[in-house]
Amino acid sequence: MKHVSLYLLFCLCSLMTIAQTKRPLDLKEITSGIFRPETLRGIVPMNDGEHYTQMNEEGTQIIKYAFRTGKMVEVIFDVSTARDCTFKKFDSYILSPDDSKLLIATETTPIYRHSSTAVYYIYTLRRNVVEPLSDGGPQQSPVFSPDGNLIAFVRDNNIHLIKIMFGNSESQVTEDGKANEIINGVPDWVYEEEFSFNRAMEFSPDNRMLAFIRFDESEVPAFSFQVYAGQQPHLTPFDTYPGEYTYKYPKTGERNAKVSVHTFDIQTRVIRKVDLPLDTDGYIPRIRFTQDPEKLAIMTLNRHQNRFDLYFANPRSTVCKLIVRDESPYYINDDVFDNIRFYPDHFSFLSERDGYTHLYWYSIGGSLVKQVTSGPWEVKRFLGWDPADNAFYYESNEESPLRRAVYKIDRKGQKTRLSQQEGTHQALVSKSMKQYINTYSSVHTPPTVTIHDNTGKQLATLLTNDRLKETLTRYELPEKEFFTFTTSAGTELNGWMMKPTDFSSSKKYPVIMYQYSGPGSQEVADRWNIGGDRGIGWDTYMASQGYLIVCVDGRGTGGRGAEFTKTTYLNLGDKESKDQVETALYMGRQPYVDKDRIGIWGWSYGGYMTLMSMSEGTPVFKAGVAVAPVTDWKYYDTIYGERYMRTPRENFEGYKAASAFSRASQLQGRLLLVHGTADDNVHLQNTIEYSEALVQADKQFEMQLYTNRNHGIYGGNTRHHLFTRLTDFFRHNL
Repeated sequence: MKHVSLYLLFCLCSLMTIAQTKRPLDLKEITSGIFRPETLRGIVPMNDGEHYTQMNEEGTQIIKYAFRTGKMVEVIFDVSTARDCTFKKFDSYILSPDDSKLLIATETTPIYRHSSTAVYYIYTLRRNVVEPLSDGGPQQSPVFSPDGNLIAFVRDNNIHLIKIMFGNSESQVTEDGKANEIINGVPDWVYEEEFSFNRAMEFSPDNRMLAFIRFDESEVPAFSFQVYAGQQPHLTPFDTYPGEYTYKYPKTGERNAKVSVHTFDIQTRVIRKVDLPLDTDGYIPRIRFTQDPEKLAIMTLNRHQNRFDLYFANPRSTVCKLIVRDESPYYINDDVFDNIRFYPDHFSFLSERDGYTHLYWYSIGGSLVKQVTSGPWEVKRFLGWDPADNAFYYESNEESPLRRAVYKIDRKGQKTRLSQQEGTHQALVSKSMKQYINTYSSVHTPPTVTIHDNTGKQLATLLTNDRLKETLTRYELPEKEFFTFTTSAGTELNGWMMKPTDFSSSKKYPVIMYQYSGPGSQEVADRWNIGGDRGIGWDTYMASQGYLIVCVDGRGTGGRGAEFTKTTYLNLGDKESKDQVETALYMGRQPYVDKDRIGIWGWSYGGYMTLMSMSEGTPVFKAGVAVAPVTDWKYYDTIYGERYMRTPRENFEGYKAASAFSRASQLQGRLLLVHGTADDNVHLQNTIEYSEALVQADKQFEMQLYTNRNHGIYGGNTRHHLFTRLTDFFRHNL
């Protein structure tokens, strides 16, 4: 009995020792990315419906896998065995629609958020031969024809065409491309940023026509910012005198590029301009060929973005027919574009016409067949339709605005939830609609990737992130917990908080509030994001340092229907800042919070909201950090700014009230402004001009600039320096 007691005491002491030896979080480790979860990148479903391809982590192979088992079938490309392969690794790849060829990208150079140039190579599977796509210089946004025998790409704003069957012969399709004037086949800056695409050309299903959007930005005002020599990378040409980068950037109320749709007859080489009934200042966010080569789908928006039109154009006659029009008293969400899928006799459509985003089913002639989903929740993504079973697959948040699941509606209208765990699910469906790859995470679970059949049955596990889970067991980690509260205006808001690891309800803690708050965004969601973007990993670190971290999605954020999301229309900044103030007041009433030590921070729109909240008039914030903030919507781009505010001329009072300048004299608390000097998105102009307003209002503040860094503010040691700066600022002021 004595030996047993000693043994139990030994075990207890060992457990206590293990618990005591858990490591505290280290900021350097967080910014180095050791807590970043593994992901499966470069997965492409094959046209046969039974397989998918994926590049390996080293960027040396492309492997074919079976959709049913997740097991490797064969290596379809290997740099070490492919004939005439002159590169040792690659960055990404594109699989031809007929699964016979690959376009392999090397020497990739980013341009903006979604765009890049690269040196591409053609690889034909059956020949095992690598061939340069073009010898004329790097290429941008290449696309295969459906039969895999043609490739179009853009170089220097002009479209080029490669004919593989004719010895990879290259010809130039357009001749008028010119920097900062004419762009063919790829979007300009504002389209790329706000409509989220990087290619504006499509082949017809019979491989005979190429359609493209032409952007005439010659009358768009230019914006320039200085470029310095810097470090990592060091730009030697600017060692003594700075350089300058100039590009076309339409700010709210200014001229946009004039856009038009053109078709190129590959056999006759005739280019025709489509007779599209578009407003002179309208937008063309997408073009897509339907499965009928005589029907080119053209999606348009008016400048207010409250009217969406879908046209079918004949690529030869250029005649357009209006198929569907959708209108909103506010604005059309940009998720409509990529959720339109064309089938031989039908197409899918997402609309908020009943107050929530739902799936609608149309005949190819434009007649509404039925509303597929309905209820006080949102369809987040349409996954596809299975013609064999007449079944619809989609992702929605119907169980909770905080969660996303995969659903199926069969031919009888019976709905089945295919994903089971609570959290966030995202599916990649096979071309046959018989299996899907599911990525799942929650606030407590790093991403896991599994394969399921179309009944939801799990077939295989591809990724578990067990290595990350094991790593996390060695650290003292705070955990997120969700909460809701009701504001004085009667609005219920969702939030999460992270309490310090040694939290005691008898103590009072300082609070740091993180938020983004932009229209339709969602930071309060049941998904994994420790170590993720916008410094979430830093928030976790600060919780481990004794701060209570809080995030609340105020009015205007997403997941709760049109009326909640679009309540900020024409008046950005007002209701959102009131809700952040209400959050601070609510937290200040909690017995474990020191109401005199509450801070707030955010990035981009979140930086804007930091300024608006600290200047709302209620002196509740002791300190705040605004990273890359918009300070006045007259400085931001047309598509985003006017979507929510219309133009400054139309909404003068709204712009005035939404400007952080109008509140500068009311700023309360210590403020740190942070910006990258080469931010092509939210220009440094925002921070520089706002800082001058603070100077003239006799408001003290701190500022941190990052040389040659864009909106993401990263590169070399930059992220570690940034979050060390934020840490020191809040330690000093809270």
